[in-house]
Amino acid sequence: MRSFSPMITPTRTARLARFRPPTTFPVRPKSRFRLSIPLSMNASTAVYQTPHADGQSPSPPKQMSQIQNLRLNDENQIPMLGYGLGTANYKLDSDSPEDKELIKTVVMAIKAGYYHLDGAEAYGNEVELGKAIIEAGVPREALYVTTKISGVKIQDTKEAFELSLKKLQLDYVDQYLIHAPFFASSDEDLQKKWADMEAIHASGKAKTIGVSNFLQKDLEAILKTAKIVPAINQIEYHPYLQHGDLIPFQKKHGIATAAYAPLTAVVRAKPGPLDPTYEQLARKYGVTPAEIALRWVIDQGIVALTTSGSEERLKGYQKVGQFKLTPKEVEVISELGKQKKFRGFWKDKIAADDWS
Repeated sequence: MRSFSPMITPTRTARLARFRPPTTFPVRPKSRFRLSIPLSMNASTAVYQTPHADGQSPSPPKQMSQIQNLRLNDENQIPMLGYGLGTANYKLDSDSPEDKELIKTVVMAIKAGYYHLDGAEAYGNEVELGKAIIEAGVPREALYVTTKISGVKIQDTKEAFELSLKKLQLDYVDQYLIHAPFFASSDEDLQKKWADMEAIHASGKAKTIGVSNFLQKDLEAILKTAKIVPAINQIEYHPYLQHGDLIPFQKKHGIATAAYAPLTAVVRAKPGPLDPTYEQLARKYGVTPAEIALRWVIDQGIVALTTSGSEERLKGYQKVGQFKLTPKEVEVISELGKQKKFRGFWKDKIAADDWS
C-alpha cells in the first residue's frame, strides 16, 4: 500500500460553475496542502469583517471566499466544513414518528450553504436526512453525504448499508464509515468488517470508505489485511483531545482526519486554559471564539463537522473561509490545549486515562 498525503486540490469546474474560487487564502510556501475550488458552500453567507491595522471600524469585503476541499487517498474530495446530524439532531428511536422540525432544520442548513451532510445509522434520523435532501432541491451531485454503520452491534454489513440507502432515498453515498470499533472482540472481527466495506466500495454505491472513532491499534489491525486503505478516520478532536500520536500515524498511512465536536473547548469544556487566547484571536480576526476553534482544525488539514439549529450561527461559522490562523497561532492553541484533558463521547468504551 503506497503512502498518500491528503491534498487540498481543485475539483471539477463544470460541476461547480456557479461557485467562485477562494480569493483570500494565499498558499503557504512548502505547504503540503493546496487550495481548491469550493464544493461545500454557496454565497449565502454572513458578512465577514476584517479589523483594520489602524484600529478603525472594519468593513466587509466585496466578495466572499469559500471553504476548500480535501483530496482523499482515493482521489475523491471532501468539503472541509460539514453539518453533523448527531448530538442535537439525534433520535433515540429511528422507528419513531417522522420529525418534521428536524427536516426543516436540515433543509435550512442545506440552504444556508452546508452541502456536506454527516449522518449515521446510530443517529436514528436517516429518514429525515433523506427527506431534507429532497425538499432542499439541491442537485444530488452537489452534495456530499456521509452515513455510518453502527459500531456497537454485530449485524450484516450489506443489509445495514442497503437499509441506510433506502431510508436516505439515495442510490449511493459519498462516504460510508464504520462508526466505531466497539462491536469487535478481535482483530479478525475488524478485518472482516473492513472486507465488507471494501465490497460495498466495489459496488460503486459508496464512493469513499473509512472509519470513525478508531484508535491506532484498531487501524493497525485492519491495515494488516486491507486491500483499500481507509480514506478517513472521523474522531472527536479539539485542543483538549489531540490523540497523541494518532494523527501523525494517520498522515503516515495517507488516512485523513475528520473532527466532530470541534467546538468543545469553547462550549462543553469551558472554563479552560484556552479561553483568553480564543477571545484575543476572535478580536483580532473579527469573528467569534467558535470560528477560531473551527479554523484551528481546518488549518491542520482536518475536516471540521459542526451543527446548530440556528441559521445565523451556521452562516457565522462560514466566516472560517475568510481568514486563516498563522502557524504560530495554531501551535499556541495546540500547546495550551495540552494543559487540559476532556473527552465528551464514548467515555463508557474508552479508558478514563486513555487520551490516544
